[in-house]
Amino acid sequence: MLRSFRKFSCFALAGMLVACSPSASDGADPANTGSDGSPASVETGDATPPKSDATLRIYSARHYDSDKFMYDAFEKKTGIRVLFREAGANQLLETMKAEGENSPADLIIASDAGALWRFEDAGLTQALPSGEFEGRIPERLLEPDRQYVGLARRVRGVAYDPERISPDQVDEWKDLADPSLKGEICVRSSTNIYNLSLMAEMIERWGPEEAEAWAKGVVANMARSPQGGDTDQIEAVAAGLCSVAVTNHYYWVRMAQSGANSAREAADSTRLIFPGFGDGGRMHVNITGAALAANATNVDEALEFIEFLLTEQGQGLLVDETKEIPVAEGATWPEGLDAIPEVADSETPLNTFGERQAEAQRIFDAAGWN
Repeated sequence: MLRSFRKFSCFALAGMLVACSPSASDGADPANTGSDGSPASVETGDATPPKSDATLRIYSARHYDSDKFMYDAFEKKTGIRVLFREAGANQLLETMKAEGENSPADLIIASDAGALWRFEDAGLTQALPSGEFEGRIPERLLEPDRQYVGLARRVRGVAYDPERISPDQVDEWKDLADPSLKGEICVRSSTNIYNLSLMAEMIERWGPEEAEAWAKGVVANMARSPQGGDTDQIEAVAAGLCSVAVTNHYYWVRMAQSGANSAREAADSTRLIFPGFGDGGRMHVNITGAALAANATNVDEALEFIEFLLTEQGQGLLVDETKEIPVAEGATWPEGLDAIPEVADSETPLNTFGERQAEAQRIFDAAGWN
């Protein structure tokens, strides 16, 4: 959905290593790119001058048009000017490393706790100060050392062909390694952060040996080599290339509500289920979250932005288009989420997804999941 904006700027930096371009990472919005794949031009006018000299600089791995409305609403509400830079999480990470103490970033936004952990591990974040936001979220959504905080939830699940697969064949993650699904599974690369975080939770719950056995079983059941993104996997199920695909919930929801017939038909021909880990039905729930940059100069403004995103207005602006799940109590869920089953969050601490990331990749590699 293309929309026009009055004023936002992607701030240029001396010695900039990475263009301000959408990546192939999740959250990339093709509607926000120019014909050559570069980002659509970002207006820098000042039709609505800020009410103060305060500024907040955001490095964001999200690429949704709706985020610009979110920044606009925050500016109008607080008078704080928002400058933002969008790129893939890995690109932003390398840029901040190169910028060092001169990095202008105040706040980092990324779509996965594992991705945020990479910034923390590189020394690019600092602990969040106390604030009202803590009373608006479940305790689990604040990283134990306060290095990042969850703003929206995302559930990793399975899309399946109901003509070929029954729900009880895929209602536990261990089911995907069952030989009865040989040649039936489509999934993206093991290097994808969503798969790494999922594996990290499996290691935490099952231990490394059982997690590796699961990965080997899934590899044996793959219908094709890992490739593409989550949407590609759902389309592959709809096309009959496989009958089971691993995907985050919002891809399926957005396809179900898409203006494109092909996307709606693909979603209509599949069903979505959220497998458990065999210990009570809780699911793999990750976050879109924010971290305070290590060299932030506008800490108060960053905290005010986080708290704004956890208001009813902020939550709506954050998730209405993306179809993520709100985290703040009382926030309205986006249209379309009533089509997914009730979600019971895992109790696994968010930092687990990062701390077990290297081990997760080792297990995938050993299993031959490229």
